[in-house]
Amino acid sequence: MSTMRRALTVLTAAAAIPFLATVANAQKTLRFVPHSDLKILDPIWTTAYVVRNHGYMIYDTLFGMDEKGEIKPQMIDTYKLSDDKLTWTMTLRDGLQWHDGKPVTSEDIIPSIKRWAAKDSMGQKMMSFVASLDAKDAKTFEIKLKSPTGLVLLALGKPSSNVPFMMPKRVAETDPNKQIEEFVGSGPFVFKRDEWQPGSKLVYTKFEGYKPRSEPPSGTTGGKVVKVDRVEWRPIRDHQQAVNALLAGEIDYIEAPPHDLHPLIKKSKDVYMFNWNPLGNQFTLRFNVLHKPFDNPKIRQAVFYALNQEDFLKAVVGDEEYYKVCKAMFICGTPFETSAGFEDKLESNFKKARELLAEAKYDGTPVVLMHSTDLQVLTNLAPVAKSLMERAGFKVDMQSMDWQTVVARRAKKDPPEAGGWHAFLTSWVAGDLLNPVMAGFLNAGCDKAMFGWPCDEQIEKLRDDFARETDSAKQKAIVEALQKRVAEYPTHVHLGQWYNYGAQRNNVKGIVAAPAPVLWNITVD
Repeated sequence: MSTMRRALTVLTAAAAIPFLATVANAQKTLRFVPHSDLKILDPIWTTAYVVRNHGYMIYDTLFGMDEKGEIKPQMIDTYKLSDDKLTWTMTLRDGLQWHDGKPVTSEDIIPSIKRWAAKDSMGQKMMSFVASLDAKDAKTFEIKLKSPTGLVLLALGKPSSNVPFMMPKRVAETDPNKQIEEFVGSGPFVFKRDEWQPGSKLVYTKFEGYKPRSEPPSGTTGGKVVKVDRVEWRPIRDHQQAVNALLAGEIDYIEAPPHDLHPLIKKSKDVYMFNWNPLGNQFTLRFNVLHKPFDNPKIRQAVFYALNQEDFLKAVVGDEEYYKVCKAMFICGTPFETSAGFEDKLESNFKKARELLAEAKYDGTPVVLMHSTDLQVLTNLAPVAKSLMERAGFKVDMQSMDWQTVVARRAKKDPPEAGGWHAFLTSWVAGDLLNPVMAGFLNAGCDKAMFGWPCDEQIEKLRDDFARETDSAKQKAIVEALQKRVAEYPTHVHLGQWYNYGAQRNNVKGIVAAPAPVLWNITVD
């Protein structure tokens, strides 16, 4: 070999070294389009699902719910209930640490449970049975009960809003009615607040200090193994633009593309669709009972008669493959399915609705109906409600705004004419509605209830009865009695079940089926 050729060979090999190093060190990034932009970052302060999803990225939970609906330990290693059924003793797993490198201790867990329980319907009910919460040592804590209940594990393993996410003591001690300002978790991802571009991009990186469980992932339980280096949330508001970006390979995963774009997605050989939430969702209209006219239960009953489910389902979903008319408040196809109390309701019986308005002496007070405009799955709901309610004799002032404004405004108790509200529409995942204690809108604990603040002793007694009962047949009877009471004292209107699939590039694998779009276990080839 000539001297010149040897020199060129050496130079070529030397030049290849940094290139190969670059390839070896290339970061794997998952580009994800959430269903909404993220503006609020505290998953305890609000039930908004986009905030819940953010919570699953950076926080962890003591327990979770697997794909069979069973509660399994997550941050917990061992747990036991005393023979008298009054004391739970729980021990944390080894190796748990916060993103700032400090160990997770029982001193963090106690205020985290208390802050979550102050806001969450199921947490409030669980705490009504709790005599004390005490840290016994760095890894062990006790929950002592006033009387036996089966709620403790169900509540601490609650898979959806509000999820009992654990936070450092200094953060968890924040007033539950104020938003936290520090976002340090112990979950599988770290939130890169310095890279946050509101409305454009949120960045999460793999937490190298996270110690996953050894079990395979299932629902919100098992090994939360992160297989990418970086996740970028791209909140693209234009759904057609998002789908075009997916088809072009500019993004990897759309959480919930609108149903009218499914045919376009299915035509591509480069993408596929996956139902990550097989239990589905339920549309809901929520009342604010603090102000006229919905302070009168009879006027709220008139709404039950004015509305029907299919008009809402057709307006949003359209394709019968993706929806189900269902009068069961606790989800059709589950153990507590029943139509008790609603046999003659949700049929758009305008005559009956007008009769109730006349009996209640409705004076024409305009109903301030908040209309979310930026979430496709909610956008068409309020106009349908407005039309049906007006046909029944209501006056409706539909006010349009983005979803994050709805989320902020619905927390206000101000009179509707002073920036408050009368009603809004939303959607719950079925995993939030499986029983009367879990379902947040059924909390009728007055000021302790969720926004809307219903106040009814009978509903609360029935929820208490359900919490104490362990026999499934007796629980079903309680559910039937409770639905009948809600028909008399409406807290909200359930408007049918619906389903959607995520859309992913073919190089995205390992998506876990769960009530929330969890992003661990995913690979991007």
